Amino acid sequence: MIEVKNLHKSFGDKKVLNGVDFEIMDGHTMAIIGKSGCGKSVLLKNIVGLLTPDDGYVKVNGKIINELSREELFELRTNMGFVFQGAALFDSYNVFENVILRQYENGIRDIPVLEKEAQHVLSAVGLLPDIKDIESKTFQKEWDNLRNKKPSDLSGGMKKRVGVARALVGSPEYIFYDEPTTGLDPVTSIQIDNLIAELAEKFQVTSIVITHDLFSVYHVADNLIMLNDGLVEFRGTPEEMTKSEKPVVKEFLNRYETHIF
Repeated sequence: MIEVKNLHKSFGDKKVLNGVDFEIMDGHTMAIIGKSGCGKSVLLKNIVGLLTPDDGYVKVNGKIINELSREELFELRTNMGFVFQGAALFDSYNVFENVILRQYENGIRDIPVLEKEAQHVLSAVGLLPDIKDIESKTFQKEWDNLRNKKPSDLSGGMKKRVGVARALVGSPEYIFYDEPTTGLDPVTSIQIDNLIAELAEKFQVTSIVITHDLFSVYHVADNLIMLNDGLVEFRGTPEEMTKSEKPVVKEFLNRYETHIF
């Protein structure tokens, strides 16, 4: 379980988080929404230990993040996958190298082992045939074709899928998505949403999705929180949000619908 308690974070005189509280149970998918600059990404960085809170704490699997040593934090992060906005692939690395980077940095140098892991996660995100067909000529042909492609050879949707595949390496318990559909066309966005939902069900991972895309929220999230002025303005299911009478929530929904339609 992830528990966030009374979390505060400021940068100079600017308060970004002002006492955020929520928890997410294992196996669930939570969306974090709110207007630009409300602290969504800052919250996510506190959860994974990239930032240290000024007050309060984040607890993952019973361990308070800001009390861990560097070694303990790195050990905990082996159970985490992170999908960056824009995929954040290394331009000079091919697909295989991008996907297995974490394993390589952790000292695994056995190429057949790394290839098997890459094939497994790339199959999971739909860039290769079903992993059960790994011995087939079709699978090997598609693997040979995909393995050495550079990010510049990939479409936006394929880059996102490679980024998700990289996050799945090592079978993490938690996956964090930072604006996974930003910059994608509507059809590809729906495909990525479907992928997030399928992976959550198939691997029973706990997921946090930061997004401004309410279509994604309705499609992938079991529940959500909305940040406003550094606090949790709303928490509940997507369906409950649509019925909320809170002015801030109604304004957010109205502005989104006006922008889309």
